[in-house]
Amino acid sequence: QVQLVESGGGSVQAGGSLKLSCAASGGTFSRNALAWFRQAPGEEREFVAAMTRSGGSTSYADSVKGRFTISRDNDEKTVYLQMNRLKPEDTAVYYCAARATILTAPMYTAAIDYTYWGQGTQVTVSS
Repeated sequence: QVQLVESGGGSVQAGGSLKLSCAASGGTFSRNALAWFRQAPGEEREFVAAMTRSGGSTSYADSVKGRFTISRDNDEKTVYLQMNRLKPEDTAVYYCAARATILTAPMYTAAIDYTYWGQGTQVTVSS
């Protein structure tokens, strides 16, 4: 069992930056593929970014490519999402997710692929 707790959300003006953190406990963090999703009011949860278990590959939604960066620190058991040049349409609750995988597993970008979820952190971007 992996427990995930997000932090770092808040309110920021368009063009600003935020860095989200997701701290894990339980399980073996280094054996997990990791991802960030977000959900705006009235919308379905959508993929934002993902990283393979090895950390060697990443994937991003087109809407955030070039602005957001996912990273992990296995020693700290934490996954991060650096968000730059934020836009009002980035406003949402952001969730981190994890799933145990084999080392050669493919990239997972669907919410259904992930086993463990955090409680979410609110990001609000004003124009």
